[in-house]
Amino acid sequence: MPTLDDVEAFLASETGLAVVSTVRADGTVLSSVVNCGPVDHPVTGERCVALVSMGTAARLAHIRRGSEVTVAVRRGWRWVSASGPADLIGPDDLPDGFAADDLRRLLRDVFHAAGGTHDDLDGYDRAMADEGRVAVLVRPTRIHGNA
Repeated sequence: MPTLDDVEAFLASETGLAVVSTVRADGTVLSSVVNCGPVDHPVTGERCVALVSMGTAARLAHIRRGSEVTVAVRRGWRWVSASGPADLIGPDDLPDGFAADDLRRLLRDVFHAAGGTHDDLDGYDRAMADEGRVAVLVRPTRIHGNA
């Protein structure tokens, strides 16, 4: 049975690219390709799979409504997926005691965990703030695959 360690290994083995799926209000599935990576949840400390999302992304509305999130990673004919509830941390979704600078650091941490590099992190921070970016933290309760 695959574990969160397998998900992390798959994400680290190439580009951090994964398919992320949520459920729309009508029961259909929305999937998109994103960069994601493993991080420690900044509130609970538990290991989770995280991505940075546009503040206007439809997936955020699905998550706010209660949709679980599935992150699926494929390497050749091998694959692993992690599914569970997700927490949002962004300009409109700050946990108690979480400051703007905490959000800035979290977005950087997720970016780096997903394999991102940037020559101008101050510029990155400005772009994330201007675009209202949100950290999506998936807390896996089910992990499947043939890894």
